[in-house]
Amino acid sequence: MGKIDIFDTTLRDGEQSAGINLNTAEKVEIARQLERFGVAVIEAGFPASSHGDFEAVKQIAQTVKNSTVTGLARAVQSDILTSFEALKYGEQPHLHTFIATSPIHMEYKLKKTPDQVVEIAVESVKLAKKYFPLVQWSAEDATRSNKEFLARIITEVIKAGATTINIPDTVGYATPSEYGALFHYLRETVPGIEKVKLSAHCHDDLGLAVANSLAAIENGATQIEGTINGIGERAGNAALEEIAVALKIRGDYYQTESGIVLKETKRTSQLVSQLTGVIIQPNKAVVGKNAFAHESGIHQDGMLKNPETYEIITPAMIGEVSTELVLGKHSGRHAFISRAKQMGFELTNENYAKAFVAFKDLADRKKEITEEDLFVLLTDQQVQAEDVPVYVLESVQVQYGTSNIPTATARVTSPTGEVVTVSDTGAGSVEAIFNTLEKVVSGTVRVLDYRVTSVSKGRDALGEAVVKLRFDDRDTIGRNASQDVLEASAKAYLNAINRQLQQTLVATV
Repeated sequence: MGKIDIFDTTLRDGEQSAGINLNTAEKVEIARQLERFGVAVIEAGFPASSHGDFEAVKQIAQTVKNSTVTGLARAVQSDILTSFEALKYGEQPHLHTFIATSPIHMEYKLKKTPDQVVEIAVESVKLAKKYFPLVQWSAEDATRSNKEFLARIITEVIKAGATTINIPDTVGYATPSEYGALFHYLRETVPGIEKVKLSAHCHDDLGLAVANSLAAIENGATQIEGTINGIGERAGNAALEEIAVALKIRGDYYQTESGIVLKETKRTSQLVSQLTGVIIQPNKAVVGKNAFAHESGIHQDGMLKNPETYEIITPAMIGEVSTELVLGKHSGRHAFISRAKQMGFELTNENYAKAFVAFKDLADRKKEITEEDLFVLLTDQQVQAEDVPVYVLESVQVQYGTSNIPTATARVTSPTGEVVTVSDTGAGSVEAIFNTLEKVVSGTVRVLDYRVTSVSKGRDALGEAVVKLRFDDRDTIGRNASQDVLEASAKAYLNAINRQLQQTLVATV
């Protein structure tokens, strides 16, 4: 069996998705889960892009020990040196640097000749090798590049010391046969390519990212890049969970293994979905809620006779196992903490105590506590950001009637400690709440997106509210879960404001 390294870029390419805004604590928690998931390389961010990204990459490099941590850098000296300051704490410092190689990018974006691009690429790799034992070089927009030029520049960066060569389908343009043929051509043409790792990075603009990634494996790629749940810019990246399961299920064909701990798949997917606020489509392969649903009578009959008639992947394989949850309002702290640890959570004593209080409060109001409920409660405690003054919702009340104008009244403690009570109206209850809270915060607020989804099933299910807003010309996202969706909406609104305040404070420290 061959070995395919999985390179996860959820925290870099994935976070570049429109509407995603993770804080440092959330990025570190996702990185920890990616380490448990078994990815070989974690691309933690773009250190030179902002102070926040630099700090997140630095903390992840200091935290993760069983996966290689890397960061992205342009072919610019300052980017490379800044990246080293963030990544030098890692077990094995790794840099990912890139430059565009397609004619359209070289002419219109870089405004450089091919010879100049080769020179820049070589010099950037040489500089990176002075600081990093592992240097990955990427040819941005490789699939729209002249293949002879691509072979030439790859030959030169290998001579300069690159240890991994990445051939990205940056705009999702290639077909599987074309992409596979490109890898075959480079393996046959480039001297010394057998000494480096050959990587594939595919985008999903034509819905071919996973197919292209598998085609690359068939043609000699030894590393596959992608994101959890396939998130990413535009249509997203190759979904790593799909690739990992495909390599497992069709091991007879691909004859490779990825090192991915498949039982961590569902938890990894859920965590990324919850923290990014990006819902997983119901029919999403492997991790969608309908991935193991069978409604057709013919399918149900076959499943009852032998599950393998219609199910090539079992829920147990990806860690989606139905368990009887015996925790309730009479459960003690020890049983609660034991279940949390079984679910993979590692909290401080203080956060365990806060989570237990939230659990008992929910158990008093909800007949059945599900695993999904616990996951939300525990994740919220695990990713709590820096302890800084924030807005706290003390109470919210909404007056609504089909013949009356919805009116909201909120009592809020401000970051200065002042408690204020304000009211306002709206076309609906949620708008009334948002209009009311806008009077409390200091700054201009514009709500860009809002949604509520059910965390679990039943009439007493938790509702999770996600609010995306623009606060003082910067986009931010907030979330909260509660049985009362209006309370969750109000708290999600303030959570978005608080996250912005926290990030601003960190950036100025």
